[in-house]
Amino acid sequence: MDWKEVLRRRLATPNTDPNKKKSEQELKDEEMDLFTKYYSEWKGGRKNTNEFYKMIPRFYYRLPAEDEVLLQKLREESRAVFLQRKSRELLDNEELQNLWFLLDKHQTPPMIGEEAMINYENFLKVGEKAGPKCKQFFTAKVFAKLLHTDSYGRISIMQFFNYVMRKVWLHQTRIGLSLYDVAGQGYLRESDLENYILELIPTLPQLDGLEKSFYSFYVCTAVRKFFFFLDPLRTGKIKIQDILACSFLDDLLELRDEELSKESQETNWFSAPSALRVYGQYLNLDKDHNGMLSKEELSRYGTATMTSVFLDRVFQECLTYDGEMDYKTYLDFVLALENRKEPAALQYIFKLLDIENKGYLNVFSLNYFFRAIQELMKIHGQDPVSFQDVKDEIFDMVKPKDPLKISLQDLINSNQGDTVTTILIDLNGFWTYENREALVANDNENSADLDDT
Repeated sequence: MDWKEVLRRRLATPNTDPNKKKSEQELKDEEMDLFTKYYSEWKGGRKNTNEFYKMIPRFYYRLPAEDEVLLQKLREESRAVFLQRKSRELLDNEELQNLWFLLDKHQTPPMIGEEAMINYENFLKVGEKAGPKCKQFFTAKVFAKLLHTDSYGRISIMQFFNYVMRKVWLHQTRIGLSLYDVAGQGYLRESDLENYILELIPTLPQLDGLEKSFYSFYVCTAVRKFFFFLDPLRTGKIKIQDILACSFLDDLLELRDEELSKESQETNWFSAPSALRVYGQYLNLDKDHNGMLSKEELSRYGTATMTSVFLDRVFQECLTYDGEMDYKTYLDFVLALENRKEPAALQYIFKLLDIENKGYLNVFSLNYFFRAIQELMKIHGQDPVSFQDVKDEIFDMVKPKDPLKISLQDLINSNQGDTVTTILIDLNGFWTYENREALVANDNENSADLDDT
């Protein structure tokens, strides 16, 4: 046969060689065909053998979109009805008084001093008479939780009643906060918490003296504490559960007490004197009265002895506007410096000290900041302290897992984070630490002199 004819037939015959490499598109098409075939067989087979899948209840409901106005209104209304129903399930004042009367009537002698006690038998009797709303409190688990060292196996009536009151208050507060949870996801955004506190102000007698023009600044001051400590990742929202679990809400609602002492007000971040103090400091620092703070203005904060290197880092890492700091950013700064023992404050300062963004402080980082302390000591006519001595002292205090690196967790675990950070950023703080023994001795001498007189 002529070779031309053989070649012509070969070209005309389709290639069925299994070793021929298929194109990428052919492989994808074949894969999709096989998937469709096997999925259809599996789905069809399952349907034929098991019909119970139809009975599985729906467990996912998507949130309505912004343009679905009717669905949003329906969701808001249903949540409001749900919260009202939950509110009606709580004990009111009359029911709480009735509960106290029943507990007092069924107390089990003898009394411990003036403390009335109740045993488990009488405890159950009170539970039967108190009504269905109280049923959740009269369980063996609650009784055992409050049982301590009483030789007769009784619990304190007052402790139990306080337990009930605390539970009722927590549920009431949870419902109250949930009314401001616009998304209905168990979180409060910054604007939600601002609305809650703004509407709470008239119910707090200790804030009666605040002018309405100051309300917005007060609300900002109060809200920042919640978000600084409860939103460390800066997501812009905090869980309602976290708000209830922390002590901040207790401090805020403490302002309902008309006879709150002056000392308590001064130590309470949410009190009127405290808010006016923080805002007054901000206004005093703002020398050009533009409502913002420059680095030079912030350098006069406190004792005006913070290093320029640390202040540079503040303005590099924190949110600024044309190189200046607003009141909200200033509040974060104040909360960090006034609460240096707290993990959230240490996290804030650690981020500023971690100049290389490595997640740890090494000898270079420590030297970088302490060199500025040495320069300030020279300016003030003091002999600079050796960095090697300070470095060794810091590592001895912290005792990090890695002997060459100090992590944030190392600082927190050491309980020396406030001391370490103060040494590195503030000359006055370093001087106080360096002369701590002499200061203690002076305090002892002064107290002895007072005793003699």
